[in-house]
Amino acid sequence: MEPRTAPYGSWPSPIDAALAASLDGRPEYVGTVGPEVWWTEPRPAEGGRRALVRRSADGGHPVSVLPAPWNVRSRVTEYGGRPWAGTERPSGGPLVVFSHFPDQRLYAYEPDAPGGTAPRPLTPVSAVGGGLRWADPVLHGGEVWCVLEEFTGPGPTDVRRVLAAVPLDGSAAEDRSRVRELTDDGYRFTTGPRISPDGRQAAWLVWDHPRMPWDGTELRLAEVTPDGRLAQPRTVLGGPEEAVAQVEWAGDGTLLAVSDRGGWWNPYRVDPDTGGAVNLCPREEEFGGPLWKPGLRWIAALPGGLVAVLHGQGSSVLGVLDPESGDLVDAAGPWTAWQPTLAVLGSRVYGVAASPRSAYEVVELDTATGHARVVGGGRADPVDPAYYPEPQSRTFHGRGGRQIHAHVYPPHHPELRARDRELPPYVVWAHGGPTDHVPPVLDLNIAYFTSRGIGVVEVNYGGSTGYGRAYRERLREQWGVVDVEDCAAVARGLSAEGTADPDRLAIRGGSAGGWTAAASLASTGLYACAAVIYPVLDLCGFAEETHDLESRYLDGLAGPPRTLERISRERSPVALADRITAPFVLLQGLEDPVCPPAQAQRLLDAMRGRSVPHAYVTFEGEGHGFRRAESMVRALESELSLYSQVFGIERTDVPRLVLEP
Repeated sequence: MEPRTAPYGSWPSPIDAALAASLDGRPEYVGTVGPEVWWTEPRPAEGGRRALVRRSADGGHPVSVLPAPWNVRSRVTEYGGRPWAGTERPSGGPLVVFSHFPDQRLYAYEPDAPGGTAPRPLTPVSAVGGGLRWADPVLHGGEVWCVLEEFTGPGPTDVRRVLAAVPLDGSAAEDRSRVRELTDDGYRFTTGPRISPDGRQAAWLVWDHPRMPWDGTELRLAEVTPDGRLAQPRTVLGGPEEAVAQVEWAGDGTLLAVSDRGGWWNPYRVDPDTGGAVNLCPREEEFGGPLWKPGLRWIAALPGGLVAVLHGQGSSVLGVLDPESGDLVDAAGPWTAWQPTLAVLGSRVYGVAASPRSAYEVVELDTATGHARVVGGGRADPVDPAYYPEPQSRTFHGRGGRQIHAHVYPPHHPELRARDRELPPYVVWAHGGPTDHVPPVLDLNIAYFTSRGIGVVEVNYGGSTGYGRAYRERLREQWGVVDVEDCAAVARGLSAEGTADPDRLAIRGGSAGGWTAAASLASTGLYACAAVIYPVLDLCGFAEETHDLESRYLDGLAGPPRTLERISRERSPVALADRITAPFVLLQGLEDPVCPPAQAQRLLDAMRGRSVPHAYVTFEGEGHGFRRAESMVRALESELSLYSQVFGIERTDVPRLVLEP
């Protein structure tokens, strides 16, 4: 049957905003407890909490360990980190410790205990600033060793971080003095400890302002004394210009580390005595990534000396590396992108992966047979997969001929096509970070638009990870320049080749991507409208208002503090508001500690009295990133309404966004 015709953007779709919201998010923080596999996964319909899930050894259906409202999520550095650890016991079932998001206390829980015993707190509450927070725990003897973030005053940068030991007997639940500090606070940031197989040494990563963890980190090593102290700590790898992304112990007592000392994050074996490092697989590929949160894992040691690794350019795939020969064999299967969370159970490796036809799910690889399968987190296709878009990974060229990586998602509908010679509207998606990247995997938020006849292109602009250190350092002191230019080059490239309608281009982004979207409106004249989501809009204000982790991020992105005021005047959308002439919607969580609402309010104040149609949509109870289903529905429908009005598309299936003035 010949497909019917209808204008781009007007197509009906079974992928509505409620469906996209219900399936938003992905599993995280995979681990093993005895013979079981555990992880966290999102619950948008339950207030956006993160549930802790376990899959029994007999392969039964995964079940939630804790009922609502328990929310297994850490707030360390606001972005969190690994929030749980567990162990098998000789009797009584497993013991798990976790961070509960609302109060950020550590709790211990025995899920198999008779009588349904409730979780019991292990740490106290502090009334100072953001309180006490915990992440990246390991169980060691009768204690939990982890990262402690402690606020010392009311400001977002009044904070210290150390490694600490929390007693499992609950004696510190009301007594901060019972928490043993294992390190001093000589370093601003730290990951949790990794304890050697014989229990005699511990390794961890540290770094200091103004460095971000992808600029330079240090691998610290210390002796674990019989009385449980860390003695003689020393740096054995890394430095101001070498970013070590992860450290683990191999079974033979040597260290495995991921370092970019050669320009790419590669795996190294490190001698703990001498610090000598040998590259186990020298390739122009990334075996690591940006350490936004403590507890991320790109490599994991297997019994017998093999190493499970995530590697690739742009997107990561799972492979098994033989360190002796350098041979690397990739897992078979449809998955094209893996998240930095790996766990090992005997010969089996567990991770979280997705493909252009499947969202993120928990995958098991049996390294003995090479067989891989989904064991959790997967969802049956909620609609006919014929509505899913097919991404095209492409390379464009920008200023000076530099390469720009992007994923193009053309409009797609199984039963409709546009009229002859009509070009589709396109939305340029600028990812957050900006030190991050997007892989080409199934995202129902993208399918929401493409199935309606609106194309999407995700741009891994200069500064993105996945393509080596030189590519991500293109953004050094050029934020608001290179990212804007690269997104514009991709948009112009699509228009010039006849893929996109040059008169119906939009740009959208959240967080750092919101900065790029707003800066693009102010400086390019290319876009008909923009969706600006929990953005950075004022550099000087951001440096003073944001959380501690990113409070010196601008040193690398925009320049040293002495030049920030000038750069802010030249690039900040707030300072350039008089150049914004295209409509936009501004979506903002009112409890965002990273990009506070004050950022959005300054832009609104600067736009007051000007005849530029715009809308400000706020979300009570939401922080940096929307987690509640109702918030995600409202945000997605507001965005579609903006595009429909600006692009001249008739749609009656979403509430009309009121644009003022």
